[in-house]
This record gives sequence, structure tokens and C-alpha cells, in this order.
Amino acid sequence: MSDLEIREIHLLRGPNIWSNRPVLEAWVDSGSLKDLASRTVPGFLERLKAWLPGLAGHGCTWSGGFPQQLESGACPAHILEHVTLELQTLAGHPLDADKACETRGEDRSKVLVGFHDEVVVRECLCGAREILLAACVGDAFDVAAEITRLQHVVDRHALGPSTNAIVAAAKARAIPWRRLQEGRSLIQLGQGAKQRRVWTAESDRTGAIAGYIAQDKNLTRSFLRQAGVPVPEGRVVTDVDDAWVAALEVGLPVVVKPIDANHGRGVYIDLKTREQVAAAYPQALEHGSCVMVERFIPGVDCRLLVVGDEMIAASRGDPEMVVADGTSTVVELIEAQLNSDPRRGNLETCLLDRINTDDWEPVVLHDLINQGYQPESVPSAGVRILVARFANWAIDITDEVHPTVREHAVIAAKVAGLDICGIDIVCEDISQPLEDQGGAIVEINASPSLLMHLEPVVGKPRPVGEAIIDMLFSAGEDGRIPVVGITGTRGATTVTRLLAHLLKASGKFLGVCNGDGFHFGGRHAVCKDGDRMFGAQGVLMYPWTEIAVCETSAESIMLEGLGYDHCQIGVVLNVDGNSPDAAQRVAAAERCVVNAVPPGGTAVLNADDPYVAGMAESCQGNVLWFSLDADNPVLLAGRKTSGRAVIVRDDAMHLTEGPVDRRLCAMSELPQSPAGHDAGRNAHILAALGAAWAYGLDDAALADGLRTMPPDI
Repeated sequence: MSDLEIREIHLLRGPNIWSNRPVLEAWVDSGSLKDLASRTVPGFLERLKAWLPGLAGHGCTWSGGFPQQLESGACPAHILEHVTLELQTLAGHPLDADKACETRGEDRSKVLVGFHDEVVVRECLCGAREILLAACVGDAFDVAAEITRLQHVVDRHALGPSTNAIVAAAKARAIPWRRLQEGRSLIQLGQGAKQRRVWTAESDRTGAIAGYIAQDKNLTRSFLRQAGVPVPEGRVVTDVDDAWVAALEVGLPVVVKPIDANHGRGVYIDLKTREQVAAAYPQALEHGSCVMVERFIPGVDCRLLVVGDEMIAASRGDPEMVVADGTSTVVELIEAQLNSDPRRGNLETCLLDRINTDDWEPVVLHDLINQGYQPESVPSAGVRILVARFANWAIDITDEVHPTVREHAVIAAKVAGLDICGIDIVCEDISQPLEDQGGAIVEINASPSLLMHLEPVVGKPRPVGEAIIDMLFSAGEDGRIPVVGITGTRGATTVTRLLAHLLKASGKFLGVCNGDGFHFGGRHAVCKDGDRMFGAQGVLMYPWTEIAVCETSAESIMLEGLGYDHCQIGVVLNVDGNSPDAAQRVAAAERCVVNAVPPGGTAVLNADDPYVAGMAESCQGNVLWFSLDADNPVLLAGRKTSGRAVIVRDDAMHLTEGPVDRRLCAMSELPQSPAGHDAGRNAHILAALGAAWAYGLDDAALADGLRTMPPDI
């Protein structure tokens, strides 16, 4: 058996028995290291501390904190958790709290680690295992290379900074969210009929036509010009000769660029001669379907972000320059003066782009040659050399933008039809009207990066994520629909069916998932995973769902977590197990539904089941009891505090609220099932009745629903 073998991994993506946040649960066999502790392995602590000094700052659920645990003899599995957490932090995915917590069995240890991205946490767990094994046997380990590898995993798989900003803003407003596809920044915000979707900095309001307009630079220029927005003169050209004709028409110098490229690819600016235009044309054509020539606008590049009807943020991008020392080549100057900046890199999360001196961008090399230099040239000392015209927009200038420039930016976005839009402007002074200085809007972007506004190199960050959320959700809206969570060892599927029948009186569109599949309104779709996380997420994604009724089995909660973060009504029916330990595990899982009930919500609990009755202490909201015994002590205690309950008394259903007792309908009025009214069926009816009452149905609707329920329930 291998040492530290990871036997099983469960990704608990929703609220679970360990945490209300996602947790990776792994079963680990320590192998020959089982009886070893950190202080008994020669050199182990020294190597681990040298490789990962950040472990010294880890808290721990055990007394004394993790550093003290290391010194006193932490077991391999517990160390594995903390190394995994630390690797997530170093890879760029720090957690806001210590989520490591180890439990032990006879032969295996269960390790628990919080995470933001499941691909990242899996890779960090594997990397942590390799680090621990190397530290145990004294092998060398390249921690820096491992961190670089994990950073690339984050860059490929995790949410990017733009999407993270939107998600963070949603969390701040308690708007539920979930990722719809692994590896992509496609996010659902809100639930059911109130949901919205974003993909990086595009929303479900971003139309395909608007995106097409923004992609076609010539069409954009034409639209903006007709709307009275300053744009450079220009046109599409057919070949090299036509490009020179167009250059003479608009006046030199000119810009030659693809009609439909992005990120500055194939854009050649400040061209003054026929030779330069002729050289630029084929390069531009490589990056687009055709080429356009337009008048060159002198000045600096500015990026303005428009969200909805408002300009939210603005950044300036100064050209990248190096200063020659008389002995270094251009490449050496770039590496020493630009690429040495730790903020530069090739990852999406890097504030500044690295200048690639191995595989030169044609535009960068073109500008360098136009200045009379090659990459291996050694310029004279003191000479300033332009390296990249299209530099990072890294300087916040939001407060400097002239009101008329703001207005032009909003008009440009509206003319294109974009709700989120990056507006590229070139001018000498953004604080002055464009018309007074010959400035112009040169491009619009349908999916702009938000990083420059979130983490400017100079200036203050701007709340762009919040602006997008405020555009998508009106003040006071959280995108939530009523969610009813139902769990129990027996009868959960029956209760969901009965509750769905009762809630028809609400007039709302119901999305129901249970053991026999999905029910969307009157449509039934068979699905074997209806009572798992898949089912809950399905009804919450369905765009017409106004009330979600979700059955979730204890097994699913243990293996996956809940499919929702909150349920306005949580129903727990019963707890069964073939042993006291098994019953305790089932109860711990089912308790998650109660834990998901927020303040103001209601837990509908079975007072006749001691395991379920004990869950009341975990509820942040109200408790509504149901019982077949009107004199149940738990129920009577609840009534003394004005609690609500549904009971059977004198062969009739009753609603009680504190001392008030209202007879709802006689048992004889209910449709008879083929098996008659047994105690189990009556308990199921009470549970559904309590949930419907908690939702807000009045007595008449409740009674009518009971009288008309299908007899086979």
C-alpha cells in the first residue's frame, strides 16, 4: 500500500455536515506513516517550514493552533489538510477562514478542506501529498515550480478576476450564485424565474447583434458617427494600393487595423509613408477578415467602462518605455526594467502584461524597427525607447473624465446596444471635451476586462462588480424564490408530491424534484437523480420556477451537500438507522436542511421523532411542529412560546398557534387511499400541511387542498 494514499474524494459543493460552504472530503490511508508524527521524523519540520513558511500563520480547530500541533506531533493526514490550504493560498485562492478539520477512523483519516474551485483544490491536495512524502524521506522538492504549476491551474480553471468581482458583489447582497460549467466563467445569479446570468463581463442582456456591432469596427464607427459621437475618419480597404489611397483621403498619419480583431492584435498606428502602410496591410489582414484605414489620433489611450446608463470607471494606459544605459541590448533593458516587475506575467490575474522577448508580437517589433532598433541593438545611454504603444490600462482616471466625454461613452454603448461596454478613447486630455482637442472613440468592447478598474496600479479601485449587480438586480432584490427543502428517511417523495398539490393554490409556477424525477408545472420528467443535488439545481435553474420544492436524501447530503444555500421552509420527517451510530450520521445530514433555514424562515419538524425534535436548537428561524399526538411534550412546550403546530385531534386536522386551536377539516373529508389512513400517511399529510401553512396559504386553501388531494398520495 502506498503512503498517504487518497482512497476517496467527495466534493461537497453545497452546505454540508461540516460547513455551510463547499468542502473537499477525502479519505486517506497513511500507510507506513500511520503511526508517525511530525516531531518523530528527523528533519521533517525543518524542511516543511522552509518550503512553506506560511504554515506558521495557520489557525486550527484543535487547541493551540497548527504550528503548536506541528511541534507536538501532528499526524500526516492533519498536515496534509493544512498544506493543501496553504497551496491554495499560494496559487491565488486563499480562503477567508481556516477550513481544515481532520477526523479519524480505525484505518483511515478523513481530511476536510474548504475550496473555491474543485479542480484547483484537487490539484493542491495531490501537490500537498507529494510535498509531505518528500519532506518525510528528505528528498528535494521544487516548491516554486509546484506553485507555478498550480497558478496555471487556477488561470485555466478558476473564475477570472472580472467574474470574481461580480460574484463577490452578489454575495455581499446575499444573491445566490453557482457556476454552470466547469472551466468557464458562466454564472447563474439568483434562482428560477428571478435568475440572471453572466459570462465574464457579459450579461444575459448582452445581445448577439450588439456583440456583432462591437466586433465590426467599421460598422461601429459608422453607427457612432451618425449618433454624433467623435470618431476618426476612415474606411474598409480592399488591398495594399487601396489602403494607400484611403490613407491619402483621411490624411497622414494613419492607423491600419483588422476590422474585427481585438486586444490590439494587428493594429499598426502612426504610419506616415506608403512603405509603412504596405508593410502593415498584410500583417493586419492576418488577424481579421478584412482591413480598414483610419486617421491617426494623437494622445493617450483611455478605457472607459459603461454599465447600464452610467460610466462607472476609467483607466489610462501609458506606453511602455525603457531607458538605455549604453551597454545593454533592447531585450536586456526590457527584462531588467519591465519584466522584472513582479506584477507582470502571462496569467489573467496579473496586473501588467509581460513583454514577450522570445516570440515578439509583430506590432511591438514593428514599432521597435521604426525607431531604428532590433531586439539585439545596444542604444546609446539615456535614449528612451518605446516598447509597446498598447500598454496596460493601469492608471485610474475616473474622477478626471469630462462630463461630455462620459456622455459620449454612454451614447456609444447605447447605440451599439451593450449593457456592459468598454469604450476606448484616444485624446490628449480626458478632462477636456473631445471635440476641443481632436480626440475620438476608436473602439468599443462587448466583453471588457474589469481587472484594470479593480486593481489599478495607480489610483483607487472602483466598485465595478457592484455596479453590474445593481444593474441586474434592483435595490432590495436578492434574486431568490421560495425554496422548500424536504428530507427524511421515509416518505419524503410523498410529502413533496402532496405539498406541490397544496401549493397550486398559490397560483405560482412550481418546480419540484423528488425521488420520481422533476415536475415543472404539469410536466413530469423522469430523472433518477431528482432527490440529489442535481435535482435541486435543476429546478432552481428552470427559468419559470417561482416556488422550488426539493427533496434531498441524507445520502446525497453526505456525498454532495445541499443543492441550495437557503431554504425558506425546511421539512425534516424522520431519522432511521440500523444502529445508533448510523442514525446519528443520518440525523447530522438531515440537520443540514434545518441549518439552511435563515432568520425569518421556518423549520417544519416532526415532534414525534426525538432525533428530529433535537434539530430545533439548530434553527435560526421559526419552528413549526407536526405531531400525531396532540399531547406530545415537545409540541406543548412549543405552543407555550406561541409556536405553531399542526396536529390530529378528535379525527380532525387542527392548526394551532400558541393557545389558539383551529379545526381545519375532518379526517373523513380526505380522499381515502387504497390502504386507508395509516399513521405514516397521516404524518406525511401533517408535514405537507405544515409547510404549506408556513408558506402562507390561508385556512380555506389548505382545507380545499386536503379535500382534493389525489388518493394515491
